[in-house]
Amino acid sequence: MKNMKQVLLAAGCILMTAMPLSAQTEKGDWAQFGRYAEANKSVKVPSNVVFMGNSITDGWWPADSTFFIENNFIDRGISGQTTSEMLVRFRQDVINLKPRAVVILAGINDIAHNNGVIALENVFGNLVSMAELAKLHGIKVIFCSVLPAYDFSWRPGLEPAGKVIKLNGMIKEYATKNGLTYVDYHSAMKDSRNGLPENLSKDGVHPTLEGYKIMEKLVLEAIHQTLK
Repeated sequence: MKNMKQVLLAAGCILMTAMPLSAQTEKGDWAQFGRYAEANKSVKVPSNVVFMGNSITDGWWPADSTFFIENNFIDRGISGQTTSEMLVRFRQDVINLKPRAVVILAGINDIAHNNGVIALENVFGNLVSMAELAKLHGIKVIFCSVLPAYDFSWRPGLEPAGKVIKLNGMIKEYATKNGLTYVDYHSAMKDSRNGLPENLSKDGVHPTLEGYKIMEKLVLEAIHQTLK
């Protein structure tokens, strides 16, 4: 009986210790569902085109909001996000808005190990899962190549250039086999090191306005071809 009481007491201590950590996790909003929760309520459904992505998409609106406003596009980028986080919020920030098409630009933060090491095959799997979910709900998929990157200022030494090219090859092959649109930003923006030149990016990852203008031209053509 004494041993049983000791076991129960230990279990209770463990439970009490774990409770604050559990509560903190619940409040953490790992995938940032809250970022666009209110904005999504005011979206006229069905919507036109949703741009799903990370900081490159997130920064597109402040760099050139006119592009989104004039074309009735919706920006749903969140800085720092990996494909795993985007996949988790894909229902709320894309499917529920019932867009005609989704433009997916993702993968660079996975290569940067923002949420830890992840194999390119798993990054690709997350992208495929987003595409399959979109297709299931009648949403056209427009995949974009990951932008060139020679190095990361916040995590140097990972040599991302070759990994970006490999991932882009996987995305392009999948898009071709499945009749999806593929937008090749990489070829249009790379320099001799397979990175971004200074006129297109100040930090080697995020585009300048000049860089976004190149992307806008390419993606507009792709959207028109996909939705015509």
